Amino acid sequence: MKIKGSFKYQLQLSGRLSLLLNFIKLFILLSLLLRILFYFWQSADVSFNPISIIRTFVTGLFFDMGTCSFIVLPAMLYIFIMPNRFIGSWADKLLTYIFFTLTVFILMFTFLAEITFWEEFRTRFNFIAVDYLIYTHEVISNIKESYPLPLLVSLVLLATAGVVVIFVRKNIFKDTFSGGISLRQRIVSLGLVLTVMFLFIGLVKNTDAEWSANRYNNEISKAGIYSFFAEFRNNRMDYADFYTTLNDKEAFTMARNNVHESNTHFNDNSFSIKRKVNEDGIVAKPNVVFILMESMSASFMHEFGNEKNITPYMDSLAQRSILFSNLYATGTRTVRGMEAVTLCIPPTPGQSIVKRPDNHNLFTVSTVFKNRGYDNNFFYGGDGYFDNMNSYFGGNGFTIYDRGRGSVLNDDIKTPRNTIDDKEVTFENAWGVCDEDIYNKMLTVADKQYKAGKPFFNFVMTTSNHRPYTYPDNKIDIQSGTGREGAVKYADFALGKMLETARTKPWFKNTVFVIIADHCASSAGKDEIDVANYHIPAFIYNLPGGVNQKINRQCSQIDLFPTFFSLMNWDYESNFFGKDVLQPDFTERTLMGTYRKLTLMKQDKVMILSDQKKQNFYSYSLKDNSLKPQKMEKGFLNEAISWYQTADYLFSHKLLKE
Repeated sequence: MKIKGSFKYQLQLSGRLSLLLNFIKLFILLSLLLRILFYFWQSADVSFNPISIIRTFVTGLFFDMGTCSFIVLPAMLYIFIMPNRFIGSWADKLLTYIFFTLTVFILMFTFLAEITFWEEFRTRFNFIAVDYLIYTHEVISNIKESYPLPLLVSLVLLATAGVVVIFVRKNIFKDTFSGGISLRQRIVSLGLVLTVMFLFIGLVKNTDAEWSANRYNNEISKAGIYSFFAEFRNNRMDYADFYTTLNDKEAFTMARNNVHESNTHFNDNSFSIKRKVNEDGIVAKPNVVFILMESMSASFMHEFGNEKNITPYMDSLAQRSILFSNLYATGTRTVRGMEAVTLCIPPTPGQSIVKRPDNHNLFTVSTVFKNRGYDNNFFYGGDGYFDNMNSYFGGNGFTIYDRGRGSVLNDDIKTPRNTIDDKEVTFENAWGVCDEDIYNKMLTVADKQYKAGKPFFNFVMTTSNHRPYTYPDNKIDIQSGTGREGAVKYADFALGKMLETARTKPWFKNTVFVIIADHCASSAGKDEIDVANYHIPAFIYNLPGGVNQKINRQCSQIDLFPTFFSLMNWDYESNFFGKDVLQPDFTERTLMGTYRKLTLMKQDKVMILSDQKKQNFYSYSLKDNSLKPQKMEKGFLNEAISWYQTADYLFSHKLLKE
């Protein structure tokens, strides 16, 4: 009798639950194939140690099962509540076919999206993918311009149809509609799904997949869909909750020592780094054009070893400007670069301050310029609602110039917003007008500012060096839309053209051009932090007196404007973590991060702070861009903590306000 009961249960499992079980098999199979694809895609970087291979795929299977529990829950609830007498009815069949087909279509589309996301970012879905849900215009337009979307959608539809046909031919639908299911089996099946789901909700974190020192093995171990929702939940991270901390007094004592210079005096002894910076010498007051260049890695330049001649103008500029040759970005996204150059602050965990609430009226470089009577303006060739740019810059004293095609979000702009008209646009793609057009807009505004007798600080954010890598025809010798190298060369061309045009202006002699990249074109690597993919170029061009030099000191984006203010001999109140690189007592260091990893590098020593209150210490080899684990140094660890803990403290306690 026991055998007969067991056999009956097996028959019913292969009946009403047949479609559900075979869907789970399909999901596991496709996830496995995707994982194999990524493994061989990164074959030069992943670990092929047998234990690493086994652990990667076993961990992946574990996360696939957890992900599947969330996906099949609606179907399991349907099976649980559907009375036996309605099984196989036209309504049951209609709902089952529609729901199954739609789920498979979404699944196929998601796997395809994972492939395209991996192509660009070399990672599973992360916070960038979450952001992309908000900025649908740019993202959808970018997809349309970057990929043969009709073909891809057709392939997804074809794959979906293929799965449905296979399931029909294998009589899986027929078995599903063939008979009833007992209450006991409904409870057991639903209970199993709920148990796995709540296990993952309560006990399993996405970071549990990060078992290896090889970042690629960790990413391949993850499940993309689960990663997406994990990032959705963890978009905001308070430093004290996730990272190792010091006593606040100790942290600020170290931070004040880190930012102290011989010409600075702190305002008080509180939890603050506010100080007065005093300079000797003749004060200069030139106009300032600041260019934040999209994805311009140092590795693109011949100056840093590239032999493809795709940055001829910047390579020439390197010989006739102040070049920061050993400078590193703080992050891997534009908003991180904006945060670094305007607030001169280390990257805080989670979202950039540019995207956080309550980020208006902060002490930024705009404050310093405003206090000296400058007219501050922000130029962006797309819609500035993207990444909250208009709200941030408008809330911190910049007049806005953007495309203004409209947004579904409230920009909350506190300053005037000016629209770039269609007649001013010669070329435009998903991310905005081409670099030539945004430069021309800035030049036009600069002419008006000069005529009005206003010293100006014009901040320009470029966009052309971004997928889909399209730009006006017949500008350079690489065809538009063919890849990154063409976009880099066009961005270089447009910069050179702007500077040559500016040279003809009456305001040129009294204008300094400060140029830096927002981040590198790629940030992915096998180590926790890929140091080489944070190395960016920076220039200060056309200084009064024609001072040119190459600064080889290791430094950060956050040091750019403090160094510039020193060159101008400006006295000012500072709430910046950045310092004057040219000071004799400057200590070489750089600060880098992802939204989770926070890094202090000093020469060849690298400390990486991670969430879950973990930290790792490495030595860095410039020769092969690798990190080698080292014995922990407590003093170095505490210094790293002090940089990031105090930066987060100041923002969260509203102490970065003007």
